[in-house]
Formats: sequence, C-alpha cells, structure tokens
Amino acid sequence: MKNVSKYFLCFFLLSQALFVQAQATSEKLKTEQTRLEKKISNTKSLLNKTKNNTEASLNELRLIDNQIRFRQELVSNFDNQVRGAEIKVNEKGTEIQQLQKKLIRLKTQYKNLLFYAYKRRNKFGKLMYIFAAKNYNEAIKRGNYLERIADIQKKQFLIIRQHQGLIKKEISSIEKEKAYKLQILLEKRKEKEAIEKDKLKQEDVYKKFKQEEVNLLSQLKTDEKKKELLKQKIQAAIQKEIAAAEAKRKKAEAEAAKKKAAAAAKTSTTGKTEIAPIKTEITFAETKESIALSKSFEGNKGKLPWPVDKGSITEGFGKNAHPTLDNVFTNNSGIDISAPKNAQVRSVFEGEVTSVLVIPGAGKVVIIKHGNYRTVYTNLQDTYVKIGSKVTTKQAIGSLLNKEDGSVSVAHFEIHLVTGTLVQCLNPTLWVTH
Repeated sequence: MKNVSKYFLCFFLLSQALFVQAQATSEKLKTEQTRLEKKISNTKSLLNKTKNNTEASLNELRLIDNQIRFRQELVSNFDNQVRGAEIKVNEKGTEIQQLQKKLIRLKTQYKNLLFYAYKRRNKFGKLMYIFAAKNYNEAIKRGNYLERIADIQKKQFLIIRQHQGLIKKEISSIEKEKAYKLQILLEKRKEKEAIEKDKLKQEDVYKKFKQEEVNLLSQLKTDEKKKELLKQKIQAAIQKEIAAAEAKRKKAEAEAAKKKAAAAAKTSTTGKTEIAPIKTEITFAETKESIALSKSFEGNKGKLPWPVDKGSITEGFGKNAHPTLDNVFTNNSGIDISAPKNAQVRSVFEGEVTSVLVIPGAGKVVIIKHGNYRTVYTNLQDTYVKIGSKVTTKQAIGSLLNKEDGSVSVAHFEIHLVTGTLVQCLNPTLWVTH
C-alpha cells in the first residue's frame, strides 16, 4: 500500500514539474508572438499610408522587407507553438494510458479486498478470529490487522477516485491543446498567404527600381553626402561641448591656484596662515552627478524606450546593403525609424540638452547629454527644448519632418560615448527595447 502511495506521489510531482516547464516555454512563445504581431501591425499601418503614392520609394521597399521578415519570424513562432502543443498532446496521451493501467490494477486490488471483506462480513466471525488468538498480545495484533484492512479499503477507494479525477482532468487538457493547435495552424496558414502577397508586392517595387538604377546611384551619392555632413556637424557640436567643459574646468583650476597663491603671499607678509576658502563643491557635485547618470544610462542598456512611440527600423546601424543595387552599401552612424507622419520624438532617457542645430537635409537636430553618453535626434521639423533644458525619459522634444511624398516620416537616432576627447558611435539597436 505504501508503495502505491509513493508511486502516485512521485508520478504527480513529476507531472507537475513537466507541466510548469512546458507552461513557461508556452508563455514565452506567446509573448514573442504578441511582440511580432505588434511589429507587423505597425509596419502594415505604415505601408497602408504609402499606398496613396503613385511612385514607390526605397522606404516602402524596406518596410515590405521588414513585413516579410516579421511574418516569417511569426510563422516560425507558430511552428514552435504547434510542435510544443503536439509534444504536450503526446505526453498527455501517455499519462492517460499509465493512469488507466494503474486504475485497472487499483480496481482489481479493491475488488479482492471487498470480496475478502464480504466473506468475513459476520461481526461474530471477526470476534472469533480475535478470540482464537493464543494470547492477549496476538489478539491485539489481530484486532489491529483487521483495522488496517478496513483502512486500506478506504485509502484504495480514495486513490481510485483521485486517479479518475486526474484522467478526467488530463482528457480535458488534451482536448484544449488540440483545439489550440488547430487555431495556431489556421493562423499560420493565413500568415503564409500574407507572406506570398508581400513578396509579390516586393517584386513589383523591386522591378520599378531596377529600371531606374542610374537615378538611384545619383540619389544615393547625394544622400551619402548629406549623411557625411550630418556626421561632421554632430561631431563638431559634441567636440565644442567637450572643449567648453574643459575650458570651464581649467578656469576653475586657475582661479583656485590664484587664490592659493594669494593666501600664500599673505602668509609670508604677516607670518600668519590665513587660507581663503576655495569653493569647489559645485564642480565635484556635478562630476558625481555625471558619473551616476552614466552608470544609470549603462544600466538601462537594452531597456531604453524608442525615440518614437510607433515605427519600424528601415535602415540599421553600420554597413547596409542597398535593397536594389548589387554590391552597393550605405553607412549609418545610427538607425533610421520610419514612423507616422509628423510623429512626436521623445528623449530615451533623462538628461540635459547640450545642442540644438539646424542642418541642411537633416532638419533640426537635438543632442542630449546623459553623463558620458549623448543621444542624437535628427530630421526634426519643430523642437520643444533649448540648450540647457532638463528632460525626462519619454519627454517629447520635437516632431518629425515630412518625407517628400508626405506619407511617413523618418526619425534618425544615434548614441555616442564620450571618453575624454574621443567620441565613439554605438549601435542603438543594442540599447533600445524592441
């Protein structure tokens, strides 16, 4: 009887552990599914806005590429969910079979116990069995034995009921998994059909661009010149800020040295030591605050919000292959995010505005200091902040310029690390949550 209880307990605990593990994997896949569906929805919304344009744009082609990629990732997610559901269905089927076999054995044992009890149902028979003992101790043992038999009957009955309840629960669970699997398969089929439609549209846009390669190359050279000018202006603005901070520091040191020299001269004249107080608290406080802000910014790597509420990355950081021209690449110091027309741009972290620039081809530019880090926001039409403004996370700092076709806007976002006088461009996709 003890072995039966132990077996049941071990089986139950193992089933629960496997269920919890499978549930965690399932929840992770569903979370990923929700994230991908949101991305597809955002990209679809932007693509719908480009339909009104008579001429295709590179931005549209990149959005279509994103849409196909997101849908393929979603189909892969569905495959994993279906596979997980099939594994769970098979596991549940095996568990049900084991429980049913165990239930048959328990019922057989219970039947034998009932039959045994029925044959000895006469209470006088039980008493005679006890009185027939050779001595008092044996009579006590026989009484205890009869009580254990009755107790075993009750426990056996309860275990049977538990197994029946488990089988019913597992059958209900397996039916839900089958229904869920069918639903996912249906959604997967729809996504595959959507991918095929996106590919047809992609091919159509691609053909249009292939017919205009000469114009594309000319436009690409113009765009690259604008990017280089933007890069130079941003670098110059940051270097100017660094130089101003360095000049301020040197001035404070010179004033401190001057006061110290004056105090020393006064001491040599009077013979008394009268050191004038040197106020350096503000400088040290700012340094500590800057260090703390840098650490806080670093601590949020991978968790920073996007500079726009909704959008899709249409050009990544670094070297990017041109979507239609063979062996042609572009270089990006940050990321480009296609967003709804005139979308609000927001600060990704708390900090202080150090530069507000106007650059031809890039609209207005805002640079925000976060300790040793700088975030750069370009392609702005309007700005809501000025140099010295303190901003908070997700605070709106401006609105985006319209594209020439007027359908969507593009936010250009950069992150820089300042070490001494060196400025390093960082990959923003490693810093923002997406």
